[in-house]
Amino acid sequence: MTEINPFIHQFWQEEIVPQLVEYIKIPNKSPAFDSNWKQNGHMEEVLNLAMNWVNFHAEEDWNIHSFQSENRTPLILLEIPGNTPGDILMYGHLDKQPEMTGWKKGLGPWTPILDGDKLYGRGGADDGYAIFASVCSLKALKKLNIPHPRTVILIEFCEESGSPDLPFYVKEQKQLIGSPDLVICLDSGAGNYEQFWLTTSLRGLIGCTLRVDILNEGIHSGGGSGIVPSSFRIARQLLSRIEDENTGMTKLDSFSVDIPQERLTQAKETISVLGDEFVDAFPWVKDSYPVLQDPVELLLNNTWRSMLSVTGADGLPSIEDSGNVLRPYTALKLSLRLPPTLKAEKAQLLLENLLLSDSPYGAKVSLKFEEPASGWNAPPLQPWLENAVQTASKIVYGKNALCMGEGGTIPFMAMLGEAFPEAQFVITGVLGPQSNAHGPNEFIHIPYAERLTASITSIISEFPK
Repeated sequence: MTEINPFIHQFWQEEIVPQLVEYIKIPNKSPAFDSNWKQNGHMEEVLNLAMNWVNFHAEEDWNIHSFQSENRTPLILLEIPGNTPGDILMYGHLDKQPEMTGWKKGLGPWTPILDGDKLYGRGGADDGYAIFASVCSLKALKKLNIPHPRTVILIEFCEESGSPDLPFYVKEQKQLIGSPDLVICLDSGAGNYEQFWLTTSLRGLIGCTLRVDILNEGIHSGGGSGIVPSSFRIARQLLSRIEDENTGMTKLDSFSVDIPQERLTQAKETISVLGDEFVDAFPWVKDSYPVLQDPVELLLNNTWRSMLSVTGADGLPSIEDSGNVLRPYTALKLSLRLPPTLKAEKAQLLLENLLLSDSPYGAKVSLKFEEPASGWNAPPLQPWLENAVQTASKIVYGKNALCMGEGGTIPFMAMLGEAFPEAQFVITGVLGPQSNAHGPNEFIHIPYAERLTASITSIISEFPK
């Protein structure tokens, strides 16, 4: 399979990188971050960009579909006929996270900058490259006359919003999607850029806005403090019901699960390879340090334990605009990551009861939930797939593949795991150290993406005949 690399390298350089540059320019924010996404037209622009590119590069026998039901985001389905038994489903998405602040000088979310091996800009790595890399893999197999099963490439446009439209499309296009024997997802991470990484688990996610109202309007802090409780302090009290502010650990046992022994072993193996790089890859300020010193426990925190983050706030004026006012309300956007095997619906009910019961000072407390997403724990690899993954990594990278849980969420994987319990999964991606999806200075490491594409091509070529 080493002969794949020259074709894939050339295709990436000449056909994919220029298209990613154009894709990054379009502020195609997911509906959760752009309520006027339909009127703004960015999603339609990305849909046209992708479809035009696919139509140009598709082989004669490929079937190309796009769907968009009223008031729903689009869906792209590419059906590539196979010449061996079986079905493969490849997955990615084309919606993006919002801008975020903190981009380095000269960089920006919608300003593609190619600097050496890295292409900067929002969405290139997470994971706009997926549709282009998937097409590249199938074209490589065709070019080399390597048999492969029927393959469907599914690309959604609302993953960053929790994939609310995807169940509708999966049900509507059930016959076209089929019953996959192998699912390949290119929306995950990598521990380094030196070998193939297989994601073994994904955390679930509950996103919600917690709002605390204590007054109908703001009042002079000199006249009200000490009488009227601060809405921020009430919000802080409520958050303390969820987590221990000294450790970051959730307080309720109901938010925890038993970690499988296999995942504990894999975590130790991962840290034995990555060492201090696992922690050092984060953009720490000088003299700061992580919540624990044991890197294995840190990895398990990130992949198998519930953790709360406050990702946004309303009711707080900027510092330059803030007077001596006791504010009427505080609203906080919460992101609660869940263990892979904890059902999101159950956790959401627990969170709702925890925050809405016995309101401090009789304050008005409200919650507005986003689409909940359960996590996912991979089934054991069949021998053929385990051998195929290791073979691909050794050929393409010269090193063994490694397994690692992922701290993020891909709602579609839990959906597929329930719908197709016999399916095998290859979940991987290019989100390696400092690639910073969702944050400032996001980049895709082009040489790694090329090698990942070659690895996927190799794995498909080993599908049992």
